[in-house]
Amino acid sequence: MTDQAAPSGVVHLIDRQPEMTGSELLAGLVPPPQFADATFDTYRADPAYPSQEQAKQHLMAFASGAQPVKRAGLFRRAPKAPEMKPGVYLDGGFGVGKTHLLAAIYHAVPARRKYFGSFIEYTALVGALGYRNTVELMRGSDLLCIDEFELDDPGDTMVMTRLLGELVTSGTRLAATSNTPPNALGEGRFAAQDFLREIHAMADSFETIRIDGVDFRQRALDGHALTLAEDAYTATLPAAGRRVSDDAFDDIVKHLAQVHPSRYIRLIDGLDALGIRAVRQLTDQSEALRFVAFVDRAYDAQLPVLATGLPLDQVFSEEMLGGGYRKKYLRAISRLNALSHAEHAGAA
Repeated sequence: MTDQAAPSGVVHLIDRQPEMTGSELLAGLVPPPQFADATFDTYRADPAYPSQEQAKQHLMAFASGAQPVKRAGLFRRAPKAPEMKPGVYLDGGFGVGKTHLLAAIYHAVPARRKYFGSFIEYTALVGALGYRNTVELMRGSDLLCIDEFELDDPGDTMVMTRLLGELVTSGTRLAATSNTPPNALGEGRFAAQDFLREIHAMADSFETIRIDGVDFRQRALDGHALTLAEDAYTATLPAAGRRVSDDAFDDIVKHLAQVHPSRYIRLIDGLDALGIRAVRQLTDQSEALRFVAFVDRAYDAQLPVLATGLPLDQVFSEEMLGGGYRKKYLRAISRLNALSHAEHAGAA
């Protein structure tokens, strides 16, 4: 990408044609910058939701390899603790800290061979290296963390479950967070049930840990995502000493269709902020899902978003918000709201 040479200034996402090799994908399987220092100590459990502290304590034991403690009563012997399963699955709504806890597991496990990535990144690795090469490369690794396990594509889901099955037999431990299965409305245990059904061959390898709570990103925010008038947008964009993108919303949406989602991280490489002009409501499901994946990468990088047009929290139609991908869209809205305020708050 030719614009990488410029230390600052305005660039255009649509001019970027990112490529990633298998080795680059593998090297990138680490927690995103936002969670580079995530630990169990920095996870702030909400006292109103005891399941958050309970999950934290359970995952600390999982990361250390310790067995759950079963206490004896006054006149009875302590029951034998059940053997800890090789995998944990964090099931809960968006914004309750699942990714933070997943990264905390990664950092707490004292292993040399451990990997952290989104479901999309792992399937892209299989696509780049081939299934058998991926298995051989990861066989015997100590830990595999999978953020936002996808259930949208049956083919990808079964490839991943087959891969995980082979890795578990080689001694790999697994940790995964939930994502939205098709036609699963609401936040309950739909995700956990469908996850275990889809990976039926491995269900016995996972322990489901429910994490309740409200979206932490919204606790300090009021109202809608911020939107700018054209003159304010033009004046704010070219701040000295930083690199920002400037593209029309429709152009971004079209460009995302030409880039594999695993490469979206390269679209925003080296940027300090995103500029999006003339935001409108999306009506095509495929476009909307690609935009969700792009928002996830922007949020991982904690990139402030400057936008004109429709407020970004209204980018998904009511029909979409009532459909099978409801939880994905709500998570994206939460993240867009936070990123639109980040520019003005001076922090993510």
